[in-house]
Amino acid sequence: MAVAANDLDTEPRPLFGITLKIISVTIFVVMSSLIKSAETVPPGQIVFFRSFFAIFPILLMLSWRRELKTALQTSHPVSHLMRGLIGVAAMAATFFGLTRLPLPDAITLNYAQPLMVIALSAIFLGETVRIYRWSAVLIGFLGVIIIAWPKLELLTGESNLESGQALGVIAALCGAGLSAVAMLLVRRLVATEKTATIVMYFSLTATVISLFTIPFGWTALSWEETLALIGAGICGGTAQILMTQCYRYAELSTIAPFEYTSMILAIVVGYYAFGDVPTLYTLVGGTIVIGAGLFIIWRERQLGLKRAAARRFVHSG
Repeated sequence: MAVAANDLDTEPRPLFGITLKIISVTIFVVMSSLIKSAETVPPGQIVFFRSFFAIFPILLMLSWRRELKTALQTSHPVSHLMRGLIGVAAMAATFFGLTRLPLPDAITLNYAQPLMVIALSAIFLGETVRIYRWSAVLIGFLGVIIIAWPKLELLTGESNLESGQALGVIAALCGAGLSAVAMLLVRRLVATEKTATIVMYFSLTATVISLFTIPFGWTALSWEETLALIGAGICGGTAQILMTQCYRYAELSTIAPFEYTSMILAIVVGYYAFGDVPTLYTLVGGTIVIGAGLFIIWRERQLGLKRAAARRFVHSG
């Protein structure tokens, strides 16, 4: 979810912003772990719990900021609905992949999303993407291929159906692609909508849409699965709030690199909670994807500094 950093005027506090980012990333990994623990639950049912129970911490945030009355005021209901439809499809695909793949693989494959955002922004929004970022995107996708290749033996006819990991890779990449499309919609919404409005509409829309998956077969949950999914929803809402806040205290280029701490956390949690051991393909491919992402962030920062210097020169002239 993108953040409208101009909702509130906040004094820059980079270290505090970084701390909030790391906490939010940690909670998101916990959320993913709880979802993975309920791997037999249908994706639509997981989306419902993730969306519905995320509303409660969001309501607390809105109440604290005294924005409850205006949270649903919008002049773009259709855009919110489209963002919700695509976002639900993205979550369902991502959660399916999460329940079929080792935790480090699932989280690392999700790093393809910002690479896809850059490509789609150039194609559909006409944004200027120069050779440096295109090169980083292509290298990043090479890393994704390295991670995914061993899991895609199913497509060559070898027996990988039993584990479902090939289907998990396809679902995870589809989820990343749909998330990238959702991000483009959010980019347009943040120009006129408040963060609270975007977050609230998405949670409500996703909750309602997920109910339409009941005829496709929801399962009776054990109390462990119920607690895990409720916890996942609360974690998702809480992490969203912290992520929203962290961008108010520091620039995107300062905060964004700490997103990749999730890979380290995923390796630790995956090993101790699920016995997942990252393969050499995951480590090598993940390193390439992260390196490409960090280069893009650095390049954006350099371009931002150049633009700021040019503006100062014009004003001084």
